[in-house]
Amino acid sequence: MSLYTIADLHLSTHSETNKSMEVFGARWANYVQRISDNFKRLVTDEDTVVIPGDISWALSLEEAVSDLKFIDSLPGKKILGKGNHDFWWCTMKKHEALFERLGIKTVSFLFNNAHECDDFIIAGTRGWYNDSGATNIPEGTDFKKLTERERLRLKMSLDEAKRLKELSPQKEIVAFMHFPPVWSGQESEGLVDLLIEYGVGRVYFGHIHGNYSIEPSFTHKGISMHLVSADYLKFVPKIVK
Repeated sequence: MSLYTIADLHLSTHSETNKSMEVFGARWANYVQRISDNFKRLVTDEDTVVIPGDISWALSLEEAVSDLKFIDSLPGKKILGKGNHDFWWCTMKKHEALFERLGIKTVSFLFNNAHECDDFIIAGTRGWYNDSGATNIPEGTDFKKLTERERLRLKMSLDEAKRLKELSPQKEIVAFMHFPPVWSGQESEGLVDLLIEYGVGRVYFGHIHGNYSIEPSFTHKGISMHLVSADYLKFVPKIVK
């Protein structure tokens, strides 16, 4: 069994969604087919793939059905985290009811919980960061409140990860987030400290697009941070070794 990750699939297979990322340049050309081909080339049904956010452009759970069924059709077990564009995301109860109705069996969620996979314990949350230069942010957005909410969600996930690690101490806790915990010198208040407190040595994140010359990883306060946005990875899932 192997663990892979890839963020920001930005799927739009529903006829009414119609927000293909191909308008953002040649890098995104035929990206849905490339995602499918690369999964089938690399991932087996015994493997796990964590997809930390921006999964579908759908605005409702029903709109997201075709994208979720597409993900279910790919090899491996898929664990989905929430991104800032996942407006279709509902309660876990509604997700589970939908999956039961549709027979979706290979997709689960990383949300206030943790998962075990081979040598790893998977934890994480969407995350947030106080980016004063961010665009298209509604006026009056309370970054501090949003970050605190994500800190609490990350703590719930890490508490569960810690419980699992007590049962399997040889396993490494690895965190997956949509937003980078630190970027361009700005750190998410509280989130990095929490990662340090729980002994997390690696974080995989998405959200960052368009800059393909940056290094794939960097170290911050002893934590190895890895960018895994789909376009940055050329739509090839990255193995977590």
